[in-house]
Amino acid sequence: MSVRTIIIDDERLARNELKKLLQEFNEIEVIDEAANVQEGIEKIEKHNPDLIFLDIQMPGKTGFDLLEELDRAPKVIFTTAYDEFALKAFEVNALDYLLKPIEPRRLADAIQKVQQDQSHEPSSGSLNGTVTRSSLLNDDDQVFVKDGERCWFVKLNEIRLFESVGNYAKVFFGPNKPLILKSLNSLEERLDDKVFFRANRKHIINMRWIEKIEPYFNGGLLLELKGGEKIEVSRRQTVKFKEMMSL
Repeated sequence: MSVRTIIIDDERLARNELKKLLQEFNEIEVIDEAANVQEGIEKIEKHNPDLIFLDIQMPGKTGFDLLEELDRAPKVIFTTAYDEFALKAFEVNALDYLLKPIEPRRLADAIQKVQQDQSHEPSSGSLNGTVTRSSLLNDDDQVFVKDGERCWFVKLNEIRLFESVGNYAKVFFGPNKPLILKSLNSLEERLDDKVFFRANRKHIINMRWIEKIEPYFNGGLLLELKGGEKIEVSRRQTVKFKEMMSL
């Protein structure tokens, strides 16, 4: 099965060199290329590729900006002139990243990861994208989260909590709590309500991360998550929660 691929890089020579290297891999089908972020977004939306090779540094907007603007992102292999030390600052967990000039051996390793990943096939998205019915995110989907210069690809099932902070939402996963410019209401529209529950005005919790449920005053509940956070369920939402959990 061929992997439909787009190369996004502002340097024509870099695109041509990568296309030449990719001819060695029969499973990779380069269907298009783009020279900047806007063109890249248009081509991705037009072709819906399986994979993109994405340059980080481009004039105007970066590769990270591109990912933020997508409603649903394909698999990503970064191509960059950054050294490894600088890259670690981004905390990005893409399929792979290739340092320029790209070595054929490293490219072969990256393609192998693509093949391994194809067997699982979780789709990807961005929590910053626009909401459409088809963009409802499942807990197995991978999302792109950016906070300043730090970026992550995170599976939704690793996110235990969303907390409203003004016009922003704090995203809790592992030891990280980045802020994204997204309201809790708009997030709620995109999340699977069988997994993510609106506990109160300020919190959406991942029900699979609940460790303890205790009665709370005024007929509410207090939930303790596996990350240690204690979240109060409003009285109104407690009725709904008990129905869902058959308590």
